[in-house]
Amino acid sequence: MDLALTTEQKLLQDSVERFVDKDYPFERRRQLAAGAEGFGRDNWAKFAELGWLGIPFPSDLGGVGGGPVETMIVMQAFGRGLVVEPFVSTVVLGGTLVTQGGGEAHRQALLPALAQGKLLLAFAFAEPQSRFNLADVASVARKDGRGFVLDGHKAVVFHADSADKIIVSARTGGATREADGISLFLVDAGADGLALRAYPTVDGLRAAEVTLAGVRVDAEAALGPIDGGLALIERAVDHGIAAVCAEAVGVMAALLAATQDYVKTRSQFGVPIGSFQVLQHRLVDMFMELELSKSLAHIAAAGVSDPDPRARARAVSAAKARIGKAGRFIGQQAIQLHGGMGMTDELPVGHYFKRLTMIDTLFGDADHHLRRFAELDSDDAAD
Repeated sequence: MDLALTTEQKLLQDSVERFVDKDYPFERRRQLAAGAEGFGRDNWAKFAELGWLGIPFPSDLGGVGGGPVETMIVMQAFGRGLVVEPFVSTVVLGGTLVTQGGGEAHRQALLPALAQGKLLLAFAFAEPQSRFNLADVASVARKDGRGFVLDGHKAVVFHADSADKIIVSARTGGATREADGISLFLVDAGADGLALRAYPTVDGLRAAEVTLAGVRVDAEAALGPIDGGLALIERAVDHGIAAVCAEAVGVMAALLAATQDYVKTRSQFGVPIGSFQVLQHRLVDMFMELELSKSLAHIAAAGVSDPDPRARARAVSAAKARIGKAGRFIGQQAIQLHGGMGMTDELPVGHYFKRLTMIDTLFGDADHHLRRFAELDSDDAAD
C-alpha cells in the first residue's frame, strides 16, 4: 500500500498543522474546554472558512470531495493540539449518517449547512446498558399516524448540549440486542420531551445524557431504512474509529516530542537524563510504537471506504486494538519520564494521556476490537 501523501494532501496537512501550532496554544485550549460550550465558535467558523468541515462531502453539496485519508490528516493534527471542537461528532459521525443514510432532501438541506459551520450534529447511539454492542438498543420509536414517538435514554452523547440536531437510534421492531428493528431519526435539539444533562468528560470534552419522553417526529425525520439502521450505524462508527485512531497518532506524536524535549533539559548527577542509555531505549520504543500506529491509522483510513463491511470492520478493529495498546504504552512512558510533574494539571502531558485513555475506550476498547477481529477472522475461515 502506498502511504505517501499527494501534493494536495500535503497542503492540507501544512494548513491544519500551522493552525494548531500558531492559533491553538495549550492555554487557549484549556480556556475553551472550561467555557460554557466546551469549544470555540470562532474556531468552528474558521474550520468552515478553510474548507475542513466539508472535506468528506461531495462538491455539489458544499463539500470539497475528499475522503477518509483527508479526514485522517486533519485528525492527526487535531490530536497534536488536543482540539476540542466537535469535528468527530458533527462531520465524521453525523456527516457519514446523512451522506450514507439520508435521502436527497436530507443531503440538500443538511450537508451544505454543515460544511458552512451553520449546523452542529450529535449522534446518540450508546445506552447505559449497551457498552460496546451497537445492536443493544432499548429506546423505542412507536408508529403514530404519519410519524413516530420516541422514548428512551441515551448515554454519553458527545457535544449534544451544543448540537442543533441529534441523530437518535431507536427500536422500531424486534427485541433488545437484535440486529433487525433499529432505525435512525433526526431530532431537533429543542423538541418537546427531549431533555439533556450535560457534563464535562475527563479529557476536557463535553457530553450529555439524553432522555426522550414522548418526543414526536414526522416520517421525514427517519434516516435510512426503517428497521434496517444497524448497518448504517456500524458504517458511521467505523468511520469514527478510523478518525480517532488518527487523532491518537497525533496525541502520541505530541507526547513523544514533549518527552524528548524534557529529557534533554532535566538534569540528574550533573548531566541531562536523556544521556542515560536506558532512557534512550525507552524513547526508541515509544518511537517504534508511534511509527507502527501511523501505518495502522493510514490502513484504517484506506479500509474504511471498502464496500465490503467485513473488510472495513477488520481494518478498523485491527488498528483500534493495536493503537489502543500503543497509546497506553507511550502515555505511561511519557508520564514516568516526566516524573511526578507528569501527573499535574499544569503540564500538557497529563491531558494528552487522558485523551489517549478516552480514545482507547471510545467505540470499543482494545479487548473488544481484538474479539471483533478474531470473530471476523474465524467467520472468514469457516467460509
